[in-house]
Amino acid sequence: MTRTRSDYPLAETQPEAITGKRGKRLSDITLDAVLAGDVSMEDLSITPAALKAQAEISRDAGRPTLALNFERAAELVDVPQDFIMQVYELLRPGRAKARQQLLDAASTLRVTYGAARMAEFVEEAAQTYEERGLFTYRF
Repeated sequence: MTRTRSDYPLAETQPEAITGKRGKRLSDITLDAVLAGDVSMEDLSITPAALKAQAEISRDAGRPTLALNFERAAELVDVPQDFIMQVYELLRPGRAKARQQLLDAASTLRVTYGAARMAEFVEEAAQTYEERGLFTYRF
């Protein structure tokens, strides 16, 4: 199902279509369910499907860059937080000392986590940082 800008916001227009990692629908997350212990953090975590749906809406609304950001975010949902923070730190100008550090991170994103769009983003950063001389530790 392709979503359009008329589907925004999904939580209001299609709450039954939004599910957490355990498959619980957004419409099933109620105060009573929380108090009964039937809701876990996994039920509240965003899923790749929800982010991809937001990407479709963004693209239809003429916001292709936002759509791409949602698609990249969808790839990162299952990447461990500590690795995301390592990559984030490397992407800060002056933190990576050599292009290869970013290329290694991109390879891990692509091979280990299947995050091809994020890998391309990091590879593009490596190229840009090299062109602009941002691999020297500046701080």
